[in-house]
Amino acid sequence: MAGLIKREDIDEVRSRTDIKEVIDGYVTLRSAGVGSFKGLCPFHDERSPSFHVRPQVGTFHCFGCGESGDVISFIQKMDHTTFTETVERLAGRIGFELRYEDGGSGPNKQEVGRRQRLLDAHKIAEEFFREQLSASEAQTGRDFLAERGFDQAACAQFGVGYAPKGWDALLKHLRNKGFRDDELKLTGMFSEGNRGIYDRFRGRLIWPIRDLTGATIGFGARKLYEDDQGPKYLNTPETQLYKKSQVLYGVDLAKREITKNRQIVVVEGYTDVMACHLSGIGTAVATCGTAFGADHIKIARRLLQDDGTGGEVVFTFDGDAAGQKAALRAFEEDQRFTAQTYVAVEPSGSDPCELRQHRGPEAVRELIDSKRPLFEFAIKVGLKRFDLNTVEGRVQALRASAPIIAGIRDSAMRPAYARELAGWLGMDMDEVNRSIGAAAKRGRESEDHGGRGDGNRGEPRRREAETRPAGPAYERPDPRDPVARMERESLEVVLQQPSMLTPDQWQAFYDARFMAPAHAVVHDAVRAAGASGATPAQWVESIRQEVPEPLRPFVSELAVIPLPANSDEALVRYCRDIMNRLFELQITRLKAEKIGRLQRMDPAADPAGYQQINRELMELELRRRSLRED
Repeated sequence: MAGLIKREDIDEVRSRTDIKEVIDGYVTLRSAGVGSFKGLCPFHDERSPSFHVRPQVGTFHCFGCGESGDVISFIQKMDHTTFTETVERLAGRIGFELRYEDGGSGPNKQEVGRRQRLLDAHKIAEEFFREQLSASEAQTGRDFLAERGFDQAACAQFGVGYAPKGWDALLKHLRNKGFRDDELKLTGMFSEGNRGIYDRFRGRLIWPIRDLTGATIGFGARKLYEDDQGPKYLNTPETQLYKKSQVLYGVDLAKREITKNRQIVVVEGYTDVMACHLSGIGTAVATCGTAFGADHIKIARRLLQDDGTGGEVVFTFDGDAAGQKAALRAFEEDQRFTAQTYVAVEPSGSDPCELRQHRGPEAVRELIDSKRPLFEFAIKVGLKRFDLNTVEGRVQALRASAPIIAGIRDSAMRPAYARELAGWLGMDMDEVNRSIGAAAKRGRESEDHGGRGDGNRGEPRRREAETRPAGPAYERPDPRDPVARMERESLEVVLQQPSMLTPDQWQAFYDARFMAPAHAVVHDAVRAAGASGATPAQWVESIRQEVPEPLRPFVSELAVIPLPANSDEALVRYCRDIMNRLFELQITRLKAEKIGRLQRMDPAADPAGYQQINRELMELELRRRSLRED
C-alpha cells in the first residue's frame, strides 16, 4: 500500500505543472491582461466569464461562485479524484517519479491509480479495435464504412475500429497486458456471467468516445450482423470515466474549431459527426445515446465562450415526428444559452451522413447554412397542435406562441415575428401584441420571484458566493473605502509579483499595518510564509495554507485578479506605484502618531526627546518625498 507522498514532491509536481495547460482541457480560456486568463466557470452555470487563471502563481479563482485553488484541487473537483490520485496523475503527466514517507511505495507502471488504470485500459482497447478493423473478419464492417463514403484515412482520423465476434478476444488481450479482472470489470467493456466476465462488444464497428483532453473514456458500437440480438447501437455503461450526460462525441476534435468559429453543431450520430467534419463542418459533435441536456450545455457554453458577445448553436434533426420532438426538447434548454440557437432540418429526412453519401459534402454544408432560429421552428411546430380554422384554436395557439416571441433575445426581431404570428393566425396585430406583452410581464414577475418565467432569457440570479462564517476577520472590506482598496491592491501585487519587491520594500511591507481585518490576516500569512526562493505557485499555496480555511478563496482571488497593465513596462510601473502608495500611507500614519506625541509633550521637560521626535518626523518626510520621486 502506498504511503504518504513526500511534501517536497507534492510541491514539485504543483510547481512544474502548467495550470493553464491542464485547465485548457476543460475550459476555453482567453487572455485577460498580462499573465492572466479567463473563461466560463466549469463549477457553475454563468453567462459572463468570471473564472480567472494566473499560470505564474498556479492559481484559479471564480468571482461568481467562489471556487478557487491550485491545479491539484482543480482536478480533484472536476474529476472527483482523491488528493493522492490527483498528485500521482499529475506526476505521471510530467514524468516525475514520486517518493513516499515511511518507506511506502508509490504506484509502478502497472499500478498508477485506479483512474489511470482505466484510462490505460481504454487506450489499449482502442488500439486493439483499430488493428482488428484490418482483419479479414472485419470485411463487413469495412464495407459498411465504404458504402457511406468513409475511407481508411477517415477511419484513422476518428479511430474507428472493429470488435471481433468471439467472447473473449479483448479480454485476453488486456489480461496479457497485465490487467486484472477486478480492474476490467470497472471499465464497462465487459459483461459478467456465471463463468466470469466476457467482451461486451462483439462483431461490431467501434467508435472511441473521448473527453475534452482527448483521452478515450468509452466506446460506441454499431451492429453489423443479423444474428446480433442486441440494439443497433450499444454504448459503454456508466463508469467512473464515462457519464453519458456529460459526454459529447467528437468534442476532442471539434473544440478548437468551436472556439475559433463561435459555433457548435449538434448532430445525432457518430457517422453524422464524421460526415460533417469531412465536409468542412469541423464544429460538429453528438450526444451518446441521450438527449442534449444541461450538462452538455455547460460543455458547449464553455467552448463557445457564451458570454453574450456572439456565437451560435445549430441542432440538426430528422424531419419526422421523433426529430420534431427532439428539437422541442432542445428548445426547452434554449434559455440556458445567450448564443443564438438554430435548427437545421433536411426536408427529405436525410441525416448528414446520408446527405454526404448521396449528394456530396456541399449538401452537408447547405444543410447547416439553411438553419433557421429554433424559436421559429418551435412556434411552427406548436401551431400544428391547434385547429387554426376555429376561434378557440387560434386563441390557444396565440397563448402558446406569445411566450416564445416574448423571450426572443434580439429585441429587433420580436416585432417582426409578432407580425409573422399575426399573419399565420389571421389575427389582429394589436391582439397579438397584447398577448406577447402579457407574456413578457409574467416572465419578469416570475424572474423577480426567483424563477425564469415563460420564455425568459434573463440571467439567473447570481448565487451568493460568500459562505464564510460570521466574524470581522472573514468579512470582505468595503471596496469603496480608499484605504481598504489600497491595502487590497498591495496584497494583489505581493501575491502575484513578489519578485518585483526589493529587500528594503519587503521589510517595509512586513512593517506595514493593515487596518481591514481580512487584509491583516493575509498580511500576517505573507510574513509567516516569508519571501523565500519558492516558486510563485508554491509561494501562493503556502500563504493559502497559512490563513484560516474560510479565507483561502480570498487569497486565490487576490492571486488571480488581473492587474491593470497591458504590457510588462506598464506592469512594473503599476506595481511600483501601488507599493509606494502603501508605504506612503504607512509613513503618513507614523507621522500622525509622532505629531500627536509632540503635542502631548512639554519641550522644556524633555528637550532631547522632543528633538528626537522632530528628527524622526524629518526623516519620515524625506522618505515620503523619495517615494513621490520614484
